[in-house]
Amino acid sequence: MKVGLYFDLRNPPGWRQDWQRLYGFTLEVCEEADRLGIGSLWFSEHHLFSDGYLNQPLTFAAAAAARTRRARLGTAVMIAPIRRPAQIAEEAAVVDLVSGGRLDLGLGTGYRKPEFDLFEESLIGRYDRTDARVREMRALWASGTLKPPPVQDQVPIWLGYQGPKGARRAGVLGEGLLSVNGALLEPYREGLIAGGHDPSSARMAGALSAFVTDDPERDWPVVAKHVSWQADSYRTHMVEGTDQPDPKPVDANRIRSKGLTTGFHGLLVDTPQNVAMQIREATKGLPVDTVFFWVSIAGMPEEMVMRHMQTICNDLAPLLADV
Repeated sequence: MKVGLYFDLRNPPGWRQDWQRLYGFTLEVCEEADRLGIGSLWFSEHHLFSDGYLNQPLTFAAAAAARTRRARLGTAVMIAPIRRPAQIAEEAAVVDLVSGGRLDLGLGTGYRKPEFDLFEESLIGRYDRTDARVREMRALWASGTLKPPPVQDQVPIWLGYQGPKGARRAGVLGEGLLSVNGALLEPYREGLIAGGHDPSSARMAGALSAFVTDDPERDWPVVAKHVSWQADSYRTHMVEGTDQPDPKPVDANRIRSKGLTTGFHGLLVDTPQNVAMQIREATKGLPVDTVFFWVSIAGMPEEMVMRHMQTICNDLAPLLADV
């Protein structure tokens, strides 16, 4: 099993820093992680967040490509239905070219009304449009119409579909499932069969919620503040533009008590050995290619971010190499 790092480049008001420094430092983290042998670097996407969440993951992936040599570069996820297929296909090809064929293209449907309004798109039909984007991009690359082409003959596409219906969609398309939730394996395989694909070709990858440290109790008071912001921000922005009431603030200790999860509901704060043990248990029997983790949670101090990255690369990744 390969291990990756996950970035959203949040810059919360309480810990606001110079934007140029934040982006430059994140590239430094990517470069050092690549030197230490990390398997992949993944970049997320949202728009109109109050903390300036990364909004163009392929653009940042291109910058990371110039600073790295070995790590694969992924989007987790890029919001497909607000973009045209040719746009995604061309931008993805450029990243694949400048990285020497290291792109993993993770796509999702999105869910926030303000983001769709920003791009003058509708939330209605977004799953069908995302499926269509995949088919259309595959057709464009295969036709040779777009120049230059990507380096990889088949750019890996991962679909960030959650729930059994979404997992089946990913299978029908014959693409990777960007989730390591074991409950989704069976509907994903059913979709592969329905789409005429070999069920043994199933492949899963995705984020797990863990902060890896040699001293959990030392780090928890700081981690708690940042994970609270992250959770509250997601919950608040999720209902923005709807008639739903603003959610109540979360309790960081309750988040921690839920431990390792495939979503953002829990957070395991533990040693590399214990995190590895729980990952092995959670992914047992699943065709998991890669798991990745937030290296910075909502504006963490640079020293903590760098130390977390080093712990993941040096201590956690080797414990999962034989899985």
